[in-house]
Amino acid sequence: MSDHEFFVEPDDVESQLFEWGVLKWLSTPDSTGSERFSAGVVKLEPGKGHDRHTHPDSDEILFVIRGEGKQEVADRTREIEAGEMVFVPEGVEHGTVNTGWEPLVLLAVYAPPGPEEVLRDHPDCEIVPPGKLPLSENVEKNA
Repeated sequence: MSDHEFFVEPDDVESQLFEWGVLKWLSTPDSTGSERFSAGVVKLEPGKGHDRHTHPDSDEILFVIRGEGKQEVADRTREIEAGEMVFVPEGVEHGTVNTGWEPLVLLAVYAPPGPEEVLRDHPDCEIVPPGKLPLSENVEKNA
């Protein structure tokens, strides 16, 4: 096995750029060879969030690294902050909004992997190549 399969740096992988923030999938079947889970860093800009959605075939864990926000899971809503973890079972509707002044940074884990590819194919997703800052001027035009 190569070091790349054990150690992945943010510059090694593409960024998925959305109006609400950016995703960097550091562990996927393509990047590490893991078929059991995927994991990445989610950065939601202040006041931004994404619509409620589901992952029909994957459980999700969200660990709050920095910032604060509002998390919806099924019919429950609560404030979240650094150090907390959220578990979202497969098929359960959920959504996250950054309610703070700084970016809300989360570690997202899917088991099994798959939703990260669905997000990559979303019409609002723009791809920034590995090694480039996740800015609109660095979007890959033919992704």
